[in-house]
Amino acid sequence: MDINFNKNEDHNKLLVSELRKRLAKVSLGGGKARIEKLHSKGKLTARERIDYLLDAKSKSIEIGAFAGEDMYHEHGGCPSGGVVIKIGYVKGKQCIVVANDATVKAGAWFPITGKKNLRAQEIAIENRLPIIYLVDSAGVYLPMQDEIFPDKEHFGRIFRNNAIMSSMGITQIAAVMGSCVAGGAYLPIMSDEALIVDKTGSIFLAGSYLVKAAIGESIDNETLGGATTHCEISGVTDYKAKDDKDALDKIKNIVDKIGYYDKTGYNRIDAKKPSENPEDIFGILPKSRADQYDMYEIIKRLVDNSEYEEYKAGYGQTIITCYARIDGWAVGIVANQRHIVKTTGSKTKPTEMQFGGVIYNDSADKATRFIANCNQKKIPLVFLQDVTGFMVGSKSEHSGIIKDGAKMVNAVSNSVVPKFTVIIGNSYGAGNYAMCGKAYDPRLIFAWPSAELAVMSGNSAAKVLLQIEKASLEKQGETFTKEKEEALYNKIKARYDNQVSPYYAAARIWTDAIINPLDTRTWISMGIEAANHAPIEKQFNLGVLQV
Repeated sequence: MDINFNKNEDHNKLLVSELRKRLAKVSLGGGKARIEKLHSKGKLTARERIDYLLDAKSKSIEIGAFAGEDMYHEHGGCPSGGVVIKIGYVKGKQCIVVANDATVKAGAWFPITGKKNLRAQEIAIENRLPIIYLVDSAGVYLPMQDEIFPDKEHFGRIFRNNAIMSSMGITQIAAVMGSCVAGGAYLPIMSDEALIVDKTGSIFLAGSYLVKAAIGESIDNETLGGATTHCEISGVTDYKAKDDKDALDKIKNIVDKIGYYDKTGYNRIDAKKPSENPEDIFGILPKSRADQYDMYEIIKRLVDNSEYEEYKAGYGQTIITCYARIDGWAVGIVANQRHIVKTTGSKTKPTEMQFGGVIYNDSADKATRFIANCNQKKIPLVFLQDVTGFMVGSKSEHSGIIKDGAKMVNAVSNSVVPKFTVIIGNSYGAGNYAMCGKAYDPRLIFAWPSAELAVMSGNSAAKVLLQIEKASLEKQGETFTKEKEEALYNKIKARYDNQVSPYYAAARIWTDAIINPLDTRTWISMGIEAANHAPIEKQFNLGVLQV
């Protein structure tokens, strides 16, 4: 172990410590006072409900924990987007659970709440996963209704997805455990089965005050839309529960009776732990995103028995392509190599240096072929991103880097096997796209605390923007001293650095999570297990390619 390893280890473990602190903070939702108020009403919090519902001591992963982070300051914030989403196991069956957090603005829907709910439904649809809604929401957050109500990817899309999932045979179960008002009332009723908790649950299109204002009728909310009304008079709900735990127990009993799914058939054998210590990742991964490291050493600490079979090892060496297993599952790995590598030399073609983390013509060509092979063999793909982009300059342009890059993007876009993306370090520009960024439908996309997502690095962006701003000011006749230039550069870089943070991305659900690197195997394994629910319904076809 050298001094750099120790420095890297300290840095990366501090990042994980910061991650844990942030997760602990968002897990409090609207704060301890509001949690106590909820408990005084005999209700559990969203996280307590999910913990009670999921099988004890079973694995689970949380989607979008940092949604809304550092957003909506003028409205008091929206921790975790006001909704908690986990993939876990109920009676041994993998499910996705969506629970409104009533400690955050009474569970009202902010724009990010809608986006997060839609992401949960997208995961359920792609993977044919049963979905369970634990409803406790005041409906649309009215001060921001124009950003959540009318558009294609807004509130109404939730109910459209309810209908689509029903037609696909995806199980949907809803428990109304608090308020369920206005348009939101359709969500539980468009589910397969609906439960309601007596005295605390209520469902109505308009509450008692609005009814009085609209038609002059005086009625209390319980009589209008409580559990007795909907279980015994309207027939809207199917089960009445005496309290939260009773409702969750009923859900467990329903899920327990669901028939087994036909598996897609991704290859899995008994899992083996990596023979190389995964903890070494913290020392291997450099403190600076500009520094080089060997991605093979990361792969060895993620895959079973630290074994892999490399495809085209001596060709296109800035991308590693290999077959391996993760928690027993067969996977095809596409990873950016961050070492500076030497291409093979010959009499006609001398040895040449290539920059690590950059996609060259040959590496793009290799990745395209490998992705096609994995699709032919029905092997899920895992992308390990630490990419600065495609190679630029006259040599690359004359060699057709745009064409070769387009081939790779085409292969990623048309891939029919499930894809999983891990953002380890840099995720810049078109490199993000080619390495299966969010726009390319990975089943799950998650980042390590070391990740950066942007068009380019903060340093590069600051230099470009500085030149533009400097030219603009000089046109206006302003003199530009070295001190002014340095101050402007630092101001631009600070702003841009904030935007490349993995937390900035996670807040906007550009990624599903920021995770401890040691949890990577769990995320990929549970992701492939989820994907195994959904049959591949179309053939892999690259369409028209300029060869």
